[in-house]
Amino acid sequence: GPGSGKGTQCERIVKDYGLTHLSSGDLLRSEVESGSARGKRLKDIMERGELVSLDIVLELIRDAMTNNASSRGFLIDGFPRELEQGVRFEKEVAPCQFVLFFDVSEAVMQQRLLKRGETSGRVDDNEATIKKRFHTFQELTKPVIEHYRQQSKVVQIDASGSVDAVFGQVKSALESRGL
Repeated sequence: GPGSGKGTQCERIVKDYGLTHLSSGDLLRSEVESGSARGKRLKDIMERGELVSLDIVLELIRDAMTNNASSRGFLIDGFPRELEQGVRFEKEVAPCQFVLFFDVSEAVMQQRLLKRGETSGRVDDNEATIKKRFHTFQELTKPVIEHYRQQSKVVQIDASGSVDAVFGQVKSALESRGL
């Protein structure tokens, strides 16, 4: 969920395992910062805490993968956030090997997001938008986790501990999957 530590753990995975990190959120924010017409539309959507259209997200991810075609592999952070995204990604872009699910309470996630919001400058790190993001996660993203769990592709990580403790679990999970 939002504030579960995905981005932090992804940085460490990339450093230790040499994968290319693609964050749907970073790709979206980069597009917003570009000042393009699409970026301006995305900014409005993100400020409301809503999800961006799947066509745009898939296009951004596909472009990023194409631009890094020689990569050892891809670590896609914050995607899919709803079931159709996962289905279409696997059909139109690439198969998913497995999913790391960083499980942590909403109270801890909110505390982390508000702290990050003090310095991040992110338009979606405020209390009202955080509540909306939690609701979106519960309604739309939890079914994605269940979909991949039924395919035995979910590796659940207890993300409530320290960065190092969580990464210890991540390393075990990755190594058990052959990385």
